[in-house]
Amino acid sequence: MKIYGITGWKNSGKTGLMERLVAEFCTRGLTVSTVKHAHHVFDVDQKGTDSYRHRQAGASEVLLASGRRVALMQELRGAEEPKLKDLLARLSPVDLVLVEGYKREDHPKIEAHRAETGNPLIALGDDRIRAVASDVPLELDRPVLNLNDTKGIADFIQAELTL
Repeated sequence: MKIYGITGWKNSGKTGLMERLVAEFCTRGLTVSTVKHAHHVFDVDQKGTDSYRHRQAGASEVLLASGRRVALMQELRGAEEPKLKDLLARLSPVDLVLVEGYKREDHPKIEAHRAETGNPLIALGDDRIRAVASDVPLELDRPVLNLNDTKGIADFIQAELTL
């Protein structure tokens, strides 16, 4: 599996870019999975459902399956957050895994940047960021892509990974 990341500060356009890239790569005939890092407490389950009740009762893992999807929820219960490489190992094989977040992990990335956020560029101190997708022109030592040019960004990633 080939891995490529989309990183950036909050409100930089990461999620929208990820969504558009998944759709673009799928139209190109590639199989794509995603990994999203969350810095906050989240719950994908609904209070009161059977699976929620199982977790609340103390289950370490709850596997929910239907004719349409399978979801595996794991409770860390104080254990350390799994490393990205360990999470990637759990995925079924695909052509491409797009990773949102995980700024400090050692995989190639594009930084999403919106000038209105006022945040500094992460790319200035990180050579794992191969390009910046920005809503404004920038002078950098690496390619600057138009944040809204999904096809161009997908072309860049595809060339980088020789997909």
